[in-house]
Amino acid sequence: MHKYFLESYIVTVAGLILAYFWGEHVSAGSGWICVFIALVLGILEISLSFDNAVVNATKLKKMSEKWRHRFITWGIAIAVFGMRFLFPLLVVSIFAKLNILKVLDVALHNSKLYAFYLHQTHATIVTFGGTFLLMLFLGYFLNPKKETDWIKPVEKFLKKAPESKLLDTLVTLAVLDVVQMIQPPPLHLSVTISGLAGIIVYLAIDTISRKLEDLEAKTNNNLVTTDETKCFPEGWKACTGLISFLYLELIDASFSLDGVLGAFALSHDIIIITIGLAIGAMFVRSLTIMFVEKGTLDEFIYLEHGAHWAIGALAVLMFISTVMTVPELVTGLTGVGFIAGSLISSIRHNKQK
Repeated sequence: MHKYFLESYIVTVAGLILAYFWGEHVSAGSGWICVFIALVLGILEISLSFDNAVVNATKLKKMSEKWRHRFITWGIAIAVFGMRFLFPLLVVSIFAKLNILKVLDVALHNSKLYAFYLHQTHATIVTFGGTFLLMLFLGYFLNPKKETDWIKPVEKFLKKAPESKLLDTLVTLAVLDVVQMIQPPPLHLSVTISGLAGIIVYLAIDTISRKLEDLEAKTNNNLVTTDETKCFPEGWKACTGLISFLYLELIDASFSLDGVLGAFALSHDIIIITIGLAIGAMFVRSLTIMFVEKGTLDEFIYLEHGAHWAIGALAVLMFISTVMTVPELVTGLTGVGFIAGSLISSIRHNKQK
């Protein structure tokens, strides 16, 4: 098992060393405090994103070995520097109408002001993640082809819905309409745009991913038509891994938004926050690879269900957080509760075979 986490251990040690020296640089004597905060943030990120690892594994098991490796290498760079460092800077820059270099300077030298700016854009940021995750949740359960049910009365009812992305979209749009209405008037437009962006991005990536997966299945069975070969030239196979990779990164991004914002409850230092979240993100990726290679999802058949219920709960909590504070403990325990429940049900199911 240790082989799956070797790179995570290396990132943890390097990150904690960096946290110590950064803390000493900012304020002499605060190095060990920064190490402690980074470690706590890493643990929180793992607990909040365990369901993320399960969902990632469902997609990753269909990817080639090459793209799995890229998920660990390229993916961690995007996850850490892209979503946990650059993305919040970009959002603050857009909605606070400041140059991004100015925002970076504020983040590094006036952390309390940066935290204030980030708080002002909280509703906008989490609405994007909330709509994306809600679409992911609905796409999984509003599927009449889903063979296994965990919470049977509810899941069987949801499966009766017509198989159409239109229903997923209409439900999410209705939720978005309610969310934007309960925001202060100045935020109506930005929250609406952010929510619509989450829906559009999900639909685009999911549609392309499904098309490429269907084409791959037809190719393996020699059922590809002339029209399909015209739409997807010879290089389409290279696109399959890339689209799946982007899909995983967007899922990770949506999960990370709430964690990035919640991290400011422990520290206002963007460097320490990034280090702590990077440690957690690396372990989540290691867990994902372990789940894939050990066939965990095949062994525990309800684990995927629990992860998607946790995703739905997280989406709802994100929407609630636009108008009131939702403690990280609540978010974490909710996800862990669904995962633990589905794991216990899976073990019972296996014993009854």
